[in-house]
Formats: sequence, structure tokens, C-alpha cells
Amino acid sequence: MLPTVKASDGSEFSAAQQPYLHEASVVLYAPSQAVSQPSGQLTGGADGFYHADRRVLSVLTVSAEGVETVPVGCGTATADQASFRYVLRGLGARTPDPAVTLTRHRSVRPGLLQEVLEVVNAGPQEVSLRLVAEAAGDFATMADVKSGARPLPLRAEHRDGGLCWSRTGQAGPSVQLTATSPAECVDPETGRLVFSVSLPPDSRWQTTLRCTVQDGAAPDLRFRPAPEGAAPFRAPRVSSANPRLDHWVHRSVTDLHRLLLTDPQEPDDFFLAAGAPWYLTLFGRDALWAARMTLPLGTDLAAGTLRVLARRQGNATDEATQEQPGKILHEVRETTQVFGGGLALPPCYYGTVDATPLWVTVLHDAWRWGLDREQVEALLPHAQAALRWMMEYGDADGDGLLEYVGHPGGGLANQGWRDSGDAVRHRDGRLAAPPIALVEMQGYAYEAARNGAALLRAFDRDGADHCEEWAAALRQRVRERFWVSDETGPYPAMALDGGKRPADAVTSSCGHLLGTGLLDPAEAAALAQRLQRPELDSGFGLRTLAAGSGGYNPLGYHIGSVWPHDTAIAVHGLIREGFPEAAASLASGLIAASAAFDGRLPELYSGHSAREQQAPTPYPASCRPQAWAAASSVLVLRALLGLEPDVPGGTLTVAPVMPATGCRPLSVSGLRVAGEPLAVTLAADGAARVETRAPVDVRIL
Repeated sequence: MLPTVKASDGSEFSAAQQPYLHEASVVLYAPSQAVSQPSGQLTGGADGFYHADRRVLSVLTVSAEGVETVPVGCGTATADQASFRYVLRGLGARTPDPAVTLTRHRSVRPGLLQEVLEVVNAGPQEVSLRLVAEAAGDFATMADVKSGARPLPLRAEHRDGGLCWSRTGQAGPSVQLTATSPAECVDPETGRLVFSVSLPPDSRWQTTLRCTVQDGAAPDLRFRPAPEGAAPFRAPRVSSANPRLDHWVHRSVTDLHRLLLTDPQEPDDFFLAAGAPWYLTLFGRDALWAARMTLPLGTDLAAGTLRVLARRQGNATDEATQEQPGKILHEVRETTQVFGGGLALPPCYYGTVDATPLWVTVLHDAWRWGLDREQVEALLPHAQAALRWMMEYGDADGDGLLEYVGHPGGGLANQGWRDSGDAVRHRDGRLAAPPIALVEMQGYAYEAARNGAALLRAFDRDGADHCEEWAAALRQRVRERFWVSDETGPYPAMALDGGKRPADAVTSSCGHLLGTGLLDPAEAAALAQRLQRPELDSGFGLRTLAAGSGGYNPLGYHIGSVWPHDTAIAVHGLIREGFPEAAASLASGLIAASAAFDGRLPELYSGHSAREQQAPTPYPASCRPQAWAAASSVLVLRALLGLEPDVPGGTLTVAPVMPATGCRPLSVSGLRVAGEPLAVTLAADGAARVETRAPVDVRIL
């Protein structure tokens, strides 16, 4: 018997494990998304039509009454469109050849799921059938669905020739299902619309199902969809010797367009929702990394993301939400999320230790890519508040390191990007006890302090010297306290535990230190060598935990799986530190993995070795698309081109150094620097040609 759990609204229902997603078809236009079986049917688990963190339809199937409906083909045409084809087996057939097919052309717009149903009779005789669309709505929250909850469906009402679902006596959305052709039967008890169809030979019948959400939320509270045709960036045009790279970038940027949301307080400010289906909302860390990775496409997304988060920057101390003055939030939801095991997150939750330093660095990097000086200056007070948080509140015990304590009250146990409860370990597999000081967090903090100092000095603000002094002291503490050794050599532990002992598991975390300035040349060389070892490099990207480590699981969320953004960060860092061969190996692994997922890399996939299998094994519950996984394609492209802008200093450096990926010749246009178009062409021998009207001196190395 399944256990009983309590939903966020207080109702109780049976629960199962988190639904799997690896075969799901996801069609989206944030804040709406349709998740279905590969066949196109919405039947259970995570399937449904969602709007703004709530599932409005839990079932939507189409079939022919009394006829076997066999799926024979499906495909996602774009991020917001897909088609599913079925054979109506035996109907109208005089030979083994199928005669009658049904196709569902699905599209999603904000608050609207539309399916064009088309029945085609290619056979020699007239056919008659009853086409049945069956639907149900349960209005489950995203947290309920993710926890494996199975709420009972609501009863539909017959309205305007269709069906309508709403939560009686409660505020919130309602949803209506209608069709352009009148149904022969509309049954609220079963949620069925039945259509009588008669088709002569060589003819077709068509109707359109429209599932429309009437949104009950206050318009000034809910994040808004990006207007049709409006986006803060355009897709670059990439043509290379490796078509897998070209397809990865194109598919990724297409997905990014449909993950865009805008701020209700300022609709011109865009940011990227973290991912579908679980995280189609604002996550500070994810939005910042994705904005940083996509800076070669322009600075508008970064500027919007920075302002959206600045409006919600902490200004008080609140233990329940983890808010502190100057702190950048972790995530925003419409309601409290209630998960199993006592985990509950408030609607606006600040339980992250890395978003705040990342905010400062994204502002600095956007300035270097040419963000307008007035826009940068307007955000400097928020940067100063973030730096103060980092040096005061972020150092909870006053030892000069950033750490988190964990969460009284049911918040996240771990507050870095590896936020699962079993993510931080010693080499023998023991879990590290809090408070935890993550090594990558020290790298982010060092980089933020140095970048903050550069901004303060450039804009004649006080505090630059203090930031640099703080950063220098942090660098020395990391060198003295994090570095450990094994039989391969020295490496930084992934964290210090509550007793200030190194949690010495070998992980991909060290890749986040590369390019931050925290490392000296010998340390960077040691990490470059470490990242190339087969324990970490799976051939499809970096494992989060080295194979052979205590607790290693190639399908563990943060303990052996591969996260594309994690590997892309290491690729870019290796290029900055001068290790192109190591970068090329990891970049090639991501490009190979992208082909296995038709260019739509998921949030994560398994750490099984490429020497053992030709394609990565999916992680069953992984989001896809995911913003920073998609944005990783742009960061890898930047690394291939060797782009380093310094618009305030009047230079753009182009230093292509990765021949081993098989991508040359390579031509890229549609990039931007200082608001102007940028195109780069690399010949087969690596010779570069650059075209731009930006006010910079182009230096080709």
C-alpha cells in the first residue's frame, strides 16, 4: 500500500516515488508547459499541462473507440511545438498497409495548450469512427507532483460546449477544454469529448482542441511570459566541421528563448527560468550562471537578470526564509513547497550561499562585455550590499571563509549548487557535517571580491582596497586549509566540514576554481591534470564525484552523474588558465553527449564511461530543457573562439586554441560585443578573422 502524504493545501493522498522524465516529451513556452509520454498521451506520473507551477490538466488522451491506436512517430519541431502520429490499426485496411492515421499537432503558448487533431484516410474505402478525447484536471502543485503525489482528479463541468475544471471555493486558476468542431457527446463524469467522423477514401477530418487557463493570480505578483517575438538575445549562426556542435547551439538557444520570463514589476527585464518541468521559475544561481554563459549573445539578458534579483535582494534578517541584508535569493514560488522528509521551502527562499557572489561577478562580466555605463552604475549599490553580505553574513563563524550552517525549519541541507543531502562527502564516503565551507564557494567569493574592487575603482567608489585585501586573505586560507593529497598528487578538498576538517572527496568542484584567479600556475596545472583523469572525465563530461570514491554512484544526483554546466565551467576555466588540450577533451565529450539527446542536453545524465557505451545513460528524473545546460553550449562556443572582452579597456581578444574538437573550420555570426554585431571565422589551421563595428581594438592571438 502506498504511503499517505499531505499536499500543500492540506489534503491527503497516496504518494509514490518522484516521476521519471527521461522519455518525456516537453513542449513549453514559460510559464506554461505540456509534459507527455513519448507517444504524446498525457496519462500519469509527471504528465500534464502546467501553468505557473500548477498542473491544470493531468490527463489528455486521444484515441479511436474500439480501434487499436498505435503510436508510430513523434518529434519536437521547436521548443513550443511537437507532432505525434498514430496508426488506427486495421481500420479501413484491405492489405497489411495502414490506411487511417491520426496526428496530433501540439503547440503551447502562455496559458494555452492547443492540439490540432487530423485523421487521414489513405485507404480505398469509406471509414467511420468515434474519436475520443479524454481529459482530467487535478490542480496539483509542482512540489506535489515532484514528490510522487497522486491527487484525485476534480469533477469537470459542462460549459460552452466543452469541459471546465476549477477548485470549488478556492482562489486560483480554472481551465477549459473546447474544440472547434462540435462534439457528439460531452461527458463531465468521464471527462470525455466524443466526435463522430466519417471519411471517404483519400480525405481528411480536422478539429482543434484548446485547453485555456483562466489565471486567478494577481497580475503584479506572477512572473510574466516573454512577448511573442521579443527576446534579449538572438540565436547565433554557427557553421562548423562538426554538425553536432552546430545543432547543439541552435537547439539550445531555441530552448532558451522559451524559458524566458519577465518581471511583473518591470516587464522589460527578462531572465531565464531554471528548467522544465520542475523549475520553471526564478532561481538566483541558475539564472545568473545562464546569463553569464550567454554574454556572447549580448548583455541585455544579464542586465535584466541582475535587476530582477536586485529588486528582491535581502534587506532584513529572517530565519524562516534565510533572508539576510544584501543576500541574493535562491528561488521564488507562488506557494510554500512541501516535500517529503520534513522539507518545506517558503515562497521566497534565500537558502543559497553562492548566488550573492555570482551576482557581483555577472555585473562585472556584463560591464566587460559592454553593458552601458549608466546601467552598471545604477546597480553598484546592490553590488556593495552583496559584497558586505559576503564578508559579514556569508562568513557565519568569522574564520574568513564562506560557509552555510544548514537549515533549522526544514530548508535545504546543502546550499551550494550541489544541494542534495548526500552531496558533500569525505573520500571514504562519510557525509560531511555542517557548517560546510564549499571550495567552489571560496572561488566565487574571491572572484567576486576582485571583480567588485575593479568596479568600485572604475566608478570612483570607496572600498576597492578592502575588497582586494579580503580576497588576498581568502586565497591564502584556501591554500592552507583546503589542499590535500592522494596517490595522484595534490588537489583541493570539496569542502571543510563543521570541524574544519577537509571533506576530501575528489569531485568536479575544483573545475570551478579555474579562471577565478584563486590558483597559482602550479595549482592550476595540478587541477588540469586531475580533470583529465578517467576517474573524473567520463568521456561525456566530468563526473561530479570521481569513480571509485566512497559513495560513488554513476546515477547519483551529485555523487557521480555528469552535469553539462559543471563541465562547461571547467572548459572555460581551463582555457583561461592555458590548458587547451584538457579543455578540448571535455568540450568534445559534451558535444558527443549532445548528439545523444538530439541537441537538448538535460540537467544531468549518468557518469557511465564512454569507453563502456556509445551514448550517455539518461538520469531518469532530469529536467530537459534546463537553462544552464542549454547555456553551456554558448560558453563552450566562446571557449572554442577564445573570446575575452574588455570593452571598458577598449580591447577584444580572440585566441582560438582548441583544435582537437574537430570543429574547424568554424564560422560564427550573430554574437554581440558592446551592443554591436560580432562575427568570427576560424580556418582549418586556426587562423581567425573577426568582423565587428564595436569600439574595441581586436587582438587576434
